[in-house]
Amino acid sequence: MTGWQSGSQDEFVEPVMAPTPPLPVHGRGASANPANRFEALALDPDLSELPEDEERPRLTTKYFRDFSRTIIAHNDSPDVGFDSSVNPYRGCEHGCIYCYARPTHEYLGFSAGLDFESRIMVKEDAPELLAAELAKPKWKPQVLAMSGVTDPYQPVERRLQITRRCLEVLARFRNPVAIITKNALVTRDIDLLDELASHHAAAVNVSVTSLDPKLQRILEPRTSAPRARLEAIAQLHAAGIPVGVMVAPIIPGLTDHETPAILQACAEAGAQWAGFVVVRLPFAVAPLFERWLEEHFPDRKEKVLGRIRHLRGGDRLNDPRFKSRMRGEGIFAEQIAALFEAGCKKAGFSGRVQLSTTSFRRPNEQLSLFADG
Repeated sequence: MTGWQSGSQDEFVEPVMAPTPPLPVHGRGASANPANRFEALALDPDLSELPEDEERPRLTTKYFRDFSRTIIAHNDSPDVGFDSSVNPYRGCEHGCIYCYARPTHEYLGFSAGLDFESRIMVKEDAPELLAAELAKPKWKPQVLAMSGVTDPYQPVERRLQITRRCLEVLARFRNPVAIITKNALVTRDIDLLDELASHHAAAVNVSVTSLDPKLQRILEPRTSAPRARLEAIAQLHAAGIPVGVMVAPIIPGLTDHETPAILQACAEAGAQWAGFVVVRLPFAVAPLFERWLEEHFPDRKEKVLGRIRHLRGGDRLNDPRFKSRMRGEGIFAEQIAALFEAGCKKAGFSGRVQLSTTSFRRPNEQLSLFADG
């Protein structure tokens, strides 16, 4: 596995474990690299022994080539609104501390902590793999989610443009796509989304967790600011592209009170529908989130964790069961759902847009038919 360092496409490096600083890391969500649950050994340097005047190691993002041979992932979960998805990246530099996808990095030999947001796997061949799969006769046109795991518009996308090239493929085949992102960079691709939308084949979901920029900077450090996300919704709406908002995740005791304001602000910007998910803390995400609370909100830590436990049966921070994992159970779950429904009604949201596969085509087949005629 090789990769290139941030800011250079020519400098290849060997993947290494990032150090574990003793304090929050500026611009990062996690401040630790917890042991990989699949590994017997873990390296956790004690930086507290460094002299006060000695510079701490600087954590830079490194990118590694992902040599996956397929690009479309399938799932049979009853909790998500799609069966197939495309993920151009593994790991996410956005660094959202609560991200449920963090444990997926452990399958690569990395940590779910700082590694997840600073060691990014890049699928350079994603557009070519996507085109090859859509061109197969066995492919049945269906909505593809982009992305079902990590954000397709994380910072490096501005330079690599892998997501954009995937959209070019989808536009060529007129295969419908539903995008989920926390980054205003999605507006860069309005031209392609507009082309797809003309065939009822595109929808964008902008995720908004909080309208407080101070909270956003530590909760989701490398995502777009709340105001930029609202502006992205406005631009997409103005271009005629179906756009909705995901209030996700809702964190009880920390962000749940913002739900009505988020819904109203997004509706005023042009969002047409809304959805929500309560926070999920699988595997290493739970201790990472606990540590984050201790670092940033020690006075609220027990309140937040207590309410999350209440959502998950009273004695745990995560519940992996289908149906309950996205919403939770109990009185706090009911309050969150009621607050969301009331906010949607007041904001005037309608139902989600229905995407269509009727315009799907295989360009090569069209050219062949023309030539035969």
